[in-house]
Amino acid sequence: MNGPMGHEPQSEGDTPAHGIPLPRVPQPRDAADDTLPAPEPLLLPDPAPPTCHFDHKTLKSLLGAWALWACSAEESAAVEDHLTRCMPCAGEAMRLREAVGLLQREDSLDLDPLLRAKVLKGCLGRRPARIPVPEWASPYDAETARLDAFLCDLGDPEWEMPVWLTWWGGKRELTLSGVLAHLGSIDGLVATAIGLDDPLGPGAPHTIAKRTDAAVTRCSSHTRGFVRNKWRTQTRDIVRTLSFAGTSSSDLPVDFTELVLPIRDALIDRAFACWIHAEDIATALDYPYEPPTPRHLNRFIDLAVRQLPTVLADRKKAGLTSSTGWLTETDTPGRTLHLEVEGQGGGHWYIPLDSPTAITSEATTVATVVLEGAEFCQLAAGHRHPEDLAAGQDGDREAIRDVLCAAASMSRM
Repeated sequence: MNGPMGHEPQSEGDTPAHGIPLPRVPQPRDAADDTLPAPEPLLLPDPAPPTCHFDHKTLKSLLGAWALWACSAEESAAVEDHLTRCMPCAGEAMRLREAVGLLQREDSLDLDPLLRAKVLKGCLGRRPARIPVPEWASPYDAETARLDAFLCDLGDPEWEMPVWLTWWGGKRELTLSGVLAHLGSIDGLVATAIGLDDPLGPGAPHTIAKRTDAAVTRCSSHTRGFVRNKWRTQTRDIVRTLSFAGTSSSDLPVDFTELVLPIRDALIDRAFACWIHAEDIATALDYPYEPPTPRHLNRFIDLAVRQLPTVLADRKKAGLTSSTGWLTETDTPGRTLHLEVEGQGGGHWYIPLDSPTAITSEATTVATVVLEGAEFCQLAAGHRHPEDLAAGQDGDREAIRDVLCAAASMSRM
């Protein structure tokens, strides 16, 4: 039978007219072929152990570099081969690797707490905000956002853990929802000062303790999601309202019962409370929580120092001070304490000891205290006792103790 185009099929090796060899056509095998023995598998020899070109003394000297992963490939192979045959070197190598593990710091999987501030700074550098947040409100905006981000990492068991709030006058145990209810109830005093609704409704109590009691009782009948959303919505409403009002609202008074502050200071006070209570939560959960940015930390310290002269004068009238002073008229020099706060957010402050209106100066300085920034804030929050502070002290020790006790006495729930 003719193939295609009338040509007969060609066998292998035939070359057609166009010069291209045709492929081999497979032929059927005979049954006898199946009886042929299968080829034996090829056996490869075992790999030879690495050739060691180092003596024992040299290999022992390489153990430190090997533990730090600083050896070359040839050296590492030689050391590891040697460790299988030399027990003293193997024990030394194990101890060195364990020591290196202790020296290495474990990287946290948490996001940088300053990431939000960095991103916002970069964005605002490219396109300024049309309605910017007042500078004195930025610590409150940042700390409430940080606490809210912290809450994202917590599950149901953490929300039921007891959290202790500690201050100079006592302590109180709350759940995490109770802490948010407490924060929201006191922030409500700021909200009402700028025309927003009180979260506790009309006729709510005014003192901090009673407002906290009412808020904790109310939140006990709501889910944690509801409590968190109500607190966070209120913080955003406060920042938004103040941003639209601009700098004209900075002098509005906020009545906290124990003291009245202009709203520019009240927002810094509430930012400070938010940070401290976030640390209370983190401590209860054994969870790391970073301090505020240095700029905001400086504002917290400055607000506390500005309140100290009045608090000190009130304690002196109540007979709670021990240092002897003299009567100082308004706008005249008086005894001065120099407070030096080290670290990020620190600075130098001069505190009048005899009258809030006295003039401070280096010439009338009778004592100096040196503290770290976060340590001073913990003192002002009532979390550190004056006797337990790691503080450098020079000069009138009684005056120093009076100032440190006054700083701690400013704390409240």
